[in-house]
Amino acid sequence: MENHRMTTSGPSPSAPPTTAAPATSAPTVAEAPRSLRWVILTLAFACGASVANLYYAQPLLGLLSHSFGVSKGTATIVVTATQIGYALGLALLIPLGDLLENRRLASRTLLVTAAALAVAAFSPDFWVFLAVSVLIGVTSVVAQILVPLAAHLAPAESRGRLVGQVMSGLLLGIMLARSVASFAAAAWGWRSIYAISAVVMLLTSLALLKLLPVRKPEHTARYGTLLASVVGLVRSEPVLLRRALTQASMFGAFTAYWTAVAYELADRHHMSQNGIAVFALVGAAGAASAPIAGRLGDAGRGVAGRAVAILTGLVAMVLAGLGVGNLVLLALAGILLDFAVQGHQVLSQRDIYSLRPDARARVNSVYMTTVFLGGAAASAATGAVRSAWGWTGVTTMAAALTAVAFLLWSLDHLRRPTRG
Repeated sequence: MENHRMTTSGPSPSAPPTTAAPATSAPTVAEAPRSLRWVILTLAFACGASVANLYYAQPLLGLLSHSFGVSKGTATIVVTATQIGYALGLALLIPLGDLLENRRLASRTLLVTAAALAVAAFSPDFWVFLAVSVLIGVTSVVAQILVPLAAHLAPAESRGRLVGQVMSGLLLGIMLARSVASFAAAAWGWRSIYAISAVVMLLTSLALLKLLPVRKPEHTARYGTLLASVVGLVRSEPVLLRRALTQASMFGAFTAYWTAVAYELADRHHMSQNGIAVFALVGAAGAASAPIAGRLGDAGRGVAGRAVAILTGLVAMVLAGLGVGNLVLLALAGILLDFAVQGHQVLSQRDIYSLRPDARARVNSVYMTTVFLGGAAASAATGAVRSAWGWTGVTTMAAALTAVAFLLWSLDHLRRPTRG
């Protein structure tokens, strides 16, 4: 049994003396300030490593199509299935962050992720791989357990900056996943990245147990009651729904671009898997937007920052549409799009985490479930749009999605400038 079970509010008055704890016991949230830098670093790595699992398949769709003997359109379903799994995990697992001890919840979930990745690495046919991709998506929600934990640990005056640092790790995982997957596929075959990630998830699980502070939420309701309260949050916190729908539109554009661009690079530009990997590295620049956006939010400039992010995304998709046959424009579009989507994400999450500090996991569940359902819908549409209208159709759809995001921002802030 833990000798120091504490919440973010500090130790209980009846807590036993600290001298009773063994030297090997886990740190508590109350102890976090003295080692906050290492805790934030651990959270950032774990978030990046876990969320990367959602994106490994994107640059490998052509290889999956050939390996399993299915069409490219069918192979694209893998992206949709993984995102649907992630949305399910966000809806059903993330609320547990307000009920169960966070460190153990994250660590044990990653063990399941490792097992699912191992099965993916040795899948005998496409449908087994597709099914296990859903499970990979469900369990990769660990990142969204850990981001609210960072918000709990951070002092209020620097919450945007520290959550931004954790988000930088998460975003680097998203951005680098495609390159890492492509390089691994070129060197050892497409299955290798899933085997490698299984090992990484196992080691990350152990690291979380060893390094993270204990945080036992004060919430004591049953799981069913907890899920029911999520619906209540949607009704009582209109800012939450507005931020979620806006980011869902932005993320839909992001997903459409990165799902289709691998085909564009391979078919039109005749790029090898290594070439696609190098191109995908441009997206890593988008991670730089997280700490910048966090500081803007801390300075009270979140409203303007989100508008700039959305308009940057729209410009990116116009450039992508014009960049048919032009690698430089395609790369610039990727950089701008990633910068826009990730910056808007950090600013939006800073806003929603201030709504209900006692329910951050459930708030995050509503927000991220909405966002990834938007991404899943966009990825499902991308295959059909590309088949019918090619790259121009994909970029037009993505531009329309960013325009919807700006419309939502306008309705929120131009007509009601005093509201969140």
